[in-house]
Amino acid sequence: MLDVIYGGRVMLMNRIEKAAVNSPVRRALQRFYEVPALMKLAGGPLAPGARAVEIGCGSGYGTRMILDRFRAANVDALDLDPGMVAKARRRLVDRPGRVRLQVGDATDLKAAFGAADGSYDAAFDFAIIHHIPDWRSGVAEIARVLKPGGVFVFDEVTAHALARPSYRHLFDHPEHDRFTAQDFLAELPRHGLAVTGAFTRISGDYLLGAARKQDLGRG
Repeated sequence: MLDVIYGGRVMLMNRIEKAAVNSPVRRALQRFYEVPALMKLAGGPLAPGARAVEIGCGSGYGTRMILDRFRAANVDALDLDPGMVAKARRRLVDRPGRVRLQVGDATDLKAAFGAADGSYDAAFDFAIIHHIPDWRSGVAEIARVLKPGGVFVFDEVTAHALARPSYRHLFDHPEHDRFTAQDFLAELPRHGLAVTGAFTRISGDYLLGAARKQDLGRG
């Protein structure tokens, strides 16, 4: 059950957390509650032809939601765990040409996909940034690769949840510099991301929201 650090920057899930995020209960929650809520916060489906990136794709369930519900034309999705990426390839085999899957670090999308500044119309974080010890670098990388006007859709676990005994005993997470919902939302504007809507649930344990990349070149 030991955690694993990749490049000193991102922490992999342990076996218990993998089982939890891949459970039917978690998938039902994501499909029937989280994705509809996130779509409202993001202003509905993406524009036709939209190109998206997903950090921490896991077994590809969220990737399918991005394609089918958010209606992205193409998705670049990555995960640190080769086993999860292999599962995602099998799940998304019926989407030829629409998904690029890669083993890689969420803080370096250039290495994973050759992503230049302003490469994507949308970026998705389904509870991955709290696994990054330097979580601000994850936010900065998402802001870098978003086009002006692009949307960042996030569903995050806060320090309030990570301090609960159940989280501390069952899961492995970075121990330092954890963020509250307020910390996370305050960080986004520092990277040119303007929050368009957000809310917390279960006493602030979870944060759902969306933000738009500002066009800093305009007045």
